[in-house]
Amino acid sequence: MSTSESSTNVFPPDREFGAFSSNPPWLIDTQEIEWLSSIDSFRKESRQVVPQLIKRKRFPPGLRILTTAYYLGGALITWRLFDRRRSHEYSRVGLARRLRNSFERLGPTYIKLGQIISSGEGIFPTELVDQFKSLRDQVAPERFDVVRTTIETELGSNLETIFSEFDQSALAAASIAQVYKARLRSGEPVVVKVQRSKIDRTVRDDLAAMSYFAPALIGRIPVASLANPPALVELFAETIVEELDFRLEACNMLDIAHILHETNQTALVVPRPHPRYVTRKVLVMEELSGFPWDNVADIRAAGVDTSEVIRSAMIAFMEGAVIYGIFHGDLHGGNLLVQSDGVVALLDYGMTGRLTENNRQAFLKLLLGGTINDVRAQVGALRDLGALPPDTDLEEVIADLGLEGPPIDPMKLAPEELTAQVREITKALLGYGAKMPKELMLFIKDMLFLDSSMSKYAPDVNIFSEIMHLAEYFTSKHGEKIAADVGIDPRLVTVDLASIRGSLGLEASVEQITYKELHQRRELIRKRMQNKERQRQRRSQVFRRK
Repeated sequence: MSTSESSTNVFPPDREFGAFSSNPPWLIDTQEIEWLSSIDSFRKESRQVVPQLIKRKRFPPGLRILTTAYYLGGALITWRLFDRRRSHEYSRVGLARRLRNSFERLGPTYIKLGQIISSGEGIFPTELVDQFKSLRDQVAPERFDVVRTTIETELGSNLETIFSEFDQSALAAASIAQVYKARLRSGEPVVVKVQRSKIDRTVRDDLAAMSYFAPALIGRIPVASLANPPALVELFAETIVEELDFRLEACNMLDIAHILHETNQTALVVPRPHPRYVTRKVLVMEELSGFPWDNVADIRAAGVDTSEVIRSAMIAFMEGAVIYGIFHGDLHGGNLLVQSDGVVALLDYGMTGRLTENNRQAFLKLLLGGTINDVRAQVGALRDLGALPPDTDLEEVIADLGLEGPPIDPMKLAPEELTAQVREITKALLGYGAKMPKELMLFIKDMLFLDSSMSKYAPDVNIFSEIMHLAEYFTSKHGEKIAADVGIDPRLVTVDLASIRGSLGLEASVEQITYKELHQRRELIRKRMQNKERQRQRRSQVFRRK
């Protein structure tokens, strides 16, 4: 490891490797990082342990089973007694609220599951997402004496030997770890991520309990029916096991920094992990600062073009996924800082999507098929990704779901018609054995976050012109590779704006629509659905009184 002086004219040497800051606290040389040579074996070990963790055991952890049954069973019983017989809306919200409370009492593993659900708008039921958002920042940090012991055990030295300053108040506390600000003896300000001391054992016991209960929840409660509890437990296990080894997270940081450099995405930077102070339970990294992602007014006041910020983020995310097969898997406001020059600091790499070559090509085919309205390419890509069983009859799926029929404007459907349509599609998908693979869930979750950010960062940008910009970017920069990968040359086909209008529920005559207008349209549909449900419930109450 070597240190570099700040310079306004010369970029630090490791910027030739990755998208790092121009003011380095140290330089990254991958040849000098000892743990990096064993990273493939670390990753393999984490994957191999998942099937054993979620295997439904004959005798699961007794005490944890009782504790879990007490809180989750209590949530279901009180819901049935006090909420279920009331309005449909009240019933679903009440159940989600009681599940959130039980997750909070069950501790870090369940809080982590709740956090994943909370950032899955469009994937998980709205009631769960809204209720579980409060779990993002309500985790108390461990006592500092426990944290100190973990650091000293992992790094093999007294805290004062490594750090000249160490703030004992956690900068942030999450379900897996807590984060602290500190300063190394050599003078560099750093951020230190420390794993909770007993989280490994807790996760193993909780996954055993979840796997034991999940099959019994299928179809039992309304908000779980779409989530498919056993599949959700499997997805959760794959995600959380990787987060228990900070060496994997540090490697994710290096890989994504390298991809951003290779694609010349200078609008994002990655914090440097420390070349020496990275272990399974401790991660020392460069400190980066900026405006919180949600402070859009302050970001604009600093002179930052927010539409360029979100455009760069969208391109970098998609490019990493479909061209290189690696992408940040947990985009949300807490993991993004916008610096005064418009550069986005990307934080927290515990959840990172890594695609096999076959899956990467399937993702590419899925997105390209949507752009040119190739329904068979899209359904085939979903099958190749594992969202549908390998022997699925694609033509039957297309026919059952009416995917080749004319687009339907949801604004012209009565609320009960829209509800019925969604119910029938969901029922058909579950009948085909559809599930949500981890990488697909992370990808969709991130896309939904970026889409929601568009209404704040670029509210007046025309959606169609933005889609054309993205298509032109990928065609001009990666057209040859895309053609070789999926057999469809984007340089020889055109974007089907008619099908995109249809996917948004817009009439063919609509020439432009802004993100702000689309958000208002979606909100109007949601309110119509709520009002219709309230009217139905009032009629039901009047009928019962008669």
